[in-house]
Amino acid sequence: MRKTFTIALCYDFDGTLSPANIQEYAFIPQLQKQPKVFWNETCKLAKKQDADEILAYMYLMCNQAKKLDIKIRRDDFLRFGKKVKFYSGLTSPNGKDWFSTINSYGESLGATVRHYVISSGIKEMIEGTSIASNFHKIYASSFMYDIYGVAMWPAQAVNYTTKMNYLFRINKGIFNLQKSINNYMPEKQRPVPFSRMIYFGDGLTDIPAMKLVKTQGGYSIAVHNGSATNRKISEKLLNENRVDFTAKADYRQNSELTAQVKRVIDKIAAEYYLEQKEQGQLRRK
Repeated sequence: MRKTFTIALCYDFDGTLSPANIQEYAFIPQLQKQPKVFWNETCKLAKKQDADEILAYMYLMCNQAKKLDIKIRRDDFLRFGKKVKFYSGLTSPNGKDWFSTINSYGESLGATVRHYVISSGIKEMIEGTSIASNFHKIYASSFMYDIYGVAMWPAQAVNYTTKMNYLFRINKGIFNLQKSINNYMPEKQRPVPFSRMIYFGDGLTDIPAMKLVKTQGGYSIAVHNGSATNRKISEKLLNENRVDFTAKADYRQNSELTAQVKRVIDKIAAEYYLEQKEQGQLRRK
């Protein structure tokens, strides 16, 4: 029986799996303003306070919801998440969605495929989406709650630099956020080498994570929504050697993205079995 190995597919969320920011589907409309207005307010606050933009938008969510008496308990966030829409192929009425397709393809090559989200969006909303059960772990910005279950303060804020922290957690298999990832672990003991990772992102905030995975021997893919502007951003990342491939965010079975990911999985599997064969030859010597 073949020994199985793990391949990790790591995704940004907003713009990568979903066409819009997750807050724009159900939360921001309750503020009775356009998403562009909310994000402009976030940028202005961050600039004025010299603050992280993720912390700024989380503050505004709490502050503006309180002013309008909008409930933002954990259950409310989960309910907001049910309104999120996704790119084609991520869900399917016949069960042949992206996740089942890629998982089955990996299994055919002796690999266990695990999916992870690393996002600046709201974790509790992502957990409420229809695709949440497909993820082995969801790393995203999240809130602390008061005794009434109401969001009161950020618990985790995931920005473009902290995304790399979570990639190392996946690499080392250390998922408990209270446990440090700084202790030394030999490369051969790490459950998911970077060479068996594929990172999916859509823009500038994903660059450090994309580049980390790529330089460590893994694969980074810049996805876009098909518009000329977004395609240009992806091509720029490719030309700057920050990603390995670009593709439209189309997760259907016959899409360019699906075909490309299958080719990468083929390559990862081939390299794994070659490595196992070489190690076996060395042991026999």
